[in-house]
Amino acid sequence: MGQFKIVAGLPMYNEEETIGTVVTRVLDYVDEVICVDDGSSDSGARIAESCGATIHRHRVNRGYGGALKSLFAKAREMDVDALVVLDSDGQHEPADIPKLLEPILSGEADFVIGSRFIEGGGSEDMPAYRRLGIKVITATSNLSSDLGIQDTQSGFRAFSKLAIERLRFDAEGMELSLEMLEDAHEKNLKIEEVPTVIRYDVPKGSNFTAISHGFTVLVWALLSLSQKKPLLVLGLPGFGLFAAGAAMAFNAIDGISNSVDALVGPGLTAIWIGVLGLAMMATGLVLQSARNFIRHLLIREFGLA
Repeated sequence: MGQFKIVAGLPMYNEEETIGTVVTRVLDYVDEVICVDDGSSDSGARIAESCGATIHRHRVNRGYGGALKSLFAKAREMDVDALVVLDSDGQHEPADIPKLLEPILSGEADFVIGSRFIEGGGSEDMPAYRRLGIKVITATSNLSSDLGIQDTQSGFRAFSKLAIERLRFDAEGMELSLEMLEDAHEKNLKIEEVPTVIRYDVPKGSNFTAISHGFTVLVWALLSLSQKKPLLVLGLPGFGLFAAGAAMAFNAIDGISNSVDALVGPGLTAIWIGVLGLAMMATGLVLQSARNFIRHLLIREFGLA
């Protein structure tokens, strides 16, 4: 790749049906391919190695996040100029690798995402429910980060030397996709999306079911949102509950002349709903104030945003 050292990283778990073809095609666009064999029980690692890949083995399955941690560690060790990460099941198009690398090598971006949802991108045969799930997760993530990324769940990504050195992440599962974006945003790394088409007619597809994957990532996104914007997550629902409780209380009072029994049930319900709403609003205000205070303290004392 000329004066740049480019490496592709492929997380791999029981992918013997596709890994040989993927490695062979990817080698046309990079200097080296590293496959992280994440505790596989098939012949995928042997096939990948025979096709020209370097193999890094995990004795046990550590998940997608664990595989990416190993890929980043190897990239730092090799002092590469760019790392491209893609799936080993054939969903991603190796011919799109130059499109992801171009903003990296030109210095325009540190973190590039191959996106299905920007102009020119697409997804062949993606089920409608899966598309909806990705949109919900992306919208939730963008509420907490303000990044405006269209495809937060794409695993087709490229990273500059600076991103490889600075990015750190703890998640072992698929929620890593969001954690990585947030860490890049906090460290002022430049993030860009380029269009790509992802296939879903491959032999195996994702190793994670759409429901379990989506639920795990959505929970992580909601937790992150609650930490960054507690007033939004707690305050607004709290206000809604308080308003509902107040409305029920007024309705119960209006019906006081009917009977005591008719009053007790709605009245008690109105009280606990209202109290819960007040508690959520108060918690949101306290957390938001604490976050603002800590942020201003860091800026004043250390010049950190």
